[in-house]
Amino acid sequence: MKLKVYIDTSVIGGSSDKEFSYYSNMLIDKFKDGLLIPVVSEVVEDEIEDAPSDIQKLYNEILTYNAIYLNLTDEVKSLVNEYLNKKIVTLQYIDDCLHIALTTVNKIDVLVSWNFKHIVNDRRIELFNNYY
Repeated sequence: MKLKVYIDTSVIGGSSDKEFSYYSNMLIDKFKDGLLIPVVSEVVEDEIEDAPSDIQKLYNEILTYNAIYLNLTDEVKSLVNEYLNKKIVTLQYIDDCLHIALTTVNKIDVLVSWNFKHIVNDRRIELFNNYY
């Protein structure tokens, strides 16, 4: 069974970033080759709207690789409210909570992000895991 891999905007943008391009592009190639299933969301789509055109183009290309598209649901919003109420992150970073809640509620296998402050952070991961 192929892994479903949620990618946030940092991974797509990372495709043209010196620090992350190798890893972002390697992951995107695995989507292209059908080895992994890309998962994105309306949150990613909203964030991509302000990205450079090459990043928008790459996002649209990823959608053609049998991507799963997640929408916000009441269950996702409820979990985000739990995260905010517990002050895991502040309202200013609600999109980070949305990425995590979307992944959690939809039982996605892996979340990949280059956001080391709010998403790929051992302390926060432990806190997020306490609320679902």
